[in-house]
Amino acid sequence: METIKLTINGVEVKVNRGTTVLEAAQAANIYIPTLCADPDLEPYGSCRLCVVEIEKIRGLPTACTTPATNGMVVHTETPAVNEVRRTSVDLLIANHPMDCLTCRQNQQCELQQVTAHLGITERRFPRTDQAFPVDTSNPFFDLDRNYCILCAKCVRTCDEITGINAIDLAFRGYSARVATFGDKPLIESTCKSCGECMVRCPVAALTPKETRRPIHEVKTTCPYCGVGCQMYLGIKDGQVITVRGDRDNEVNGGHLCVKGRFGIAEFVHHPERLTNPQIRKNGKLAETTWDRALDEAAARLGQYAPNEVAVIASAKCTNEENYVLQKLGRAVLGTQNIDHCARL
Repeated sequence: METIKLTINGVEVKVNRGTTVLEAAQAANIYIPTLCADPDLEPYGSCRLCVVEIEKIRGLPTACTTPATNGMVVHTETPAVNEVRRTSVDLLIANHPMDCLTCRQNQQCELQQVTAHLGITERRFPRTDQAFPVDTSNPFFDLDRNYCILCAKCVRTCDEITGINAIDLAFRGYSARVATFGDKPLIESTCKSCGECMVRCPVAALTPKETRRPIHEVKTTCPYCGVGCQMYLGIKDGQVITVRGDRDNEVNGGHLCVKGRFGIAEFVHHPERLTNPQIRKNGKLAETTWDRALDEAAARLGQYAPNEVAVIASAKCTNEENYVLQKLGRAVLGTQNIDHCARL
């Protein structure tokens, strides 16, 4: 692919042609504030925070929608640029709740990071009395429009990534808000509860029911189907409290379905979950070791003729695991009675 060179704040940056100015700056670890840009979404330019000065170009274009060109000279921190950014942020926080210490998104709020970068510590514009009820109908996350900055990340995610279009920007002026069809609760919409909108929300407008912060993370593969989506489980006090997709994984690229994102902790910590193999003796199940359980299974299977044995595979297994299971059936047990639950 053809590469080009541009200069950002005096630093020469080499990128592939077709890269935006924002992407070029991020590749060079040059911070440009933004609230509506996302690597998985098409450039939007609504927040106006990524404006920059480009020599020989009039005005202040948004870096997220401007393609980088060979020889381009970009300045990201001029007085004119920062004045526009401050005005944009002032308008965003005019009605924004200022309860940062108790906010669910505290220290992870992108608006908080931008205001700190610009040195904004108080409101310049008067607050209105506009207030929205919190939608808590979804079983996994809440929608609090009082925090919403109308960046449309959630709307674009539901359209461009999931293709569900459960939400959109509705109404105008002070009444403008993210809404479902007919402005009904999320639970009554076509929302699939995948949480892709939630993980991209830069503020506390979309937040999970569980908001504790993990101490460390463990990388694993989702057990719900054979696709092989990888994820990081957030652990605290020996329990799974958060789940996030692995953006570097080629299978899912960070995306997760409702089961992978919200269904792990419930069954992992369910009181009825078996954590050790069991063998039935005298009509009762008793815990045993894996070696003994496997020996017992092999001994019992050996008592049957091949046509008396059937192997049923699982959609929760990977393709490789299912291949091994049918190989065990055909080559070891000698049976052709093989089926798979996904056929149903």
